[in-house]
Amino acid sequence: MPKSARPTPRGFGKVATWVFDLDNTLYPHHLLWQQVDDRIRSYVAEFLKVSKDEAFRVQKDYYKRYGTTMRGLMTEHGLNPDDYLEYVHQIDHSPLEPNPALGAAIEKLPGRKLILTNGTRKHADAVMRRLQIHQHFEDVFDIVAAELEPKPSKITYERFLERHDVDPINAAMFEDLARNLEAPHALGMTTVLVVPAGTREVFREDWELSGRDDPHVDHLTDDLTGFLGEIVTRRG
Repeated sequence: MPKSARPTPRGFGKVATWVFDLDNTLYPHHLLWQQVDDRIRSYVAEFLKVSKDEAFRVQKDYYKRYGTTMRGLMTEHGLNPDDYLEYVHQIDHSPLEPNPALGAAIEKLPGRKLILTNGTRKHADAVMRRLQIHQHFEDVFDIVAAELEPKPSKITYERFLERHDVDPINAAMFEDLARNLEAPHALGMTTVLVVPAGTREVFREDWELSGRDDPHVDHLTDDLTGFLGEIVTRRG
């Protein structure tokens, strides 16, 4: 759709529930993701008994087609997800440092704040505690709560909305992947694509960086803290 034909972006005036993705949204991609990426590749190589190069190919193919590598392994190879989830999130979270400015910006948002992630609650809790923002969030809706169906599947968002009694018309979704905003936008949510500093400095495939001009992306920011501050100021 040409930019001139884009619909008017949805605003934040009626937003009462603020929903955040976790990885590469609340912190830059390069701080932790390489560890997770490497552990996924090692798991795939061992599980399928293939080389690291073939494991890399499978990993990225499944991630693109199924939303997560895990879902692809479950669908095509009958993976038991418990061991996988435990293994891939056994990482060092120490590269994350407290982010008091982000915490203050989140705290000032009027209403509820929730995490919606394709990762685990354990990983989300570790990330939020390292950032020292855990006290601002009501709950985490993780891949287990989603019944192992990852974003961008529409049913995942529907399960989230039902579980937490969220009215999508009065909710905003913050994500680092444009494709993960299509379903929440269709459900009525205001959508924000977050592209933190460092995104271009780490390996990401072209499709992960695409979609910034898609009609289901209402807003784009490379500075989440500043963007949240602007929202509070405009609403105030």
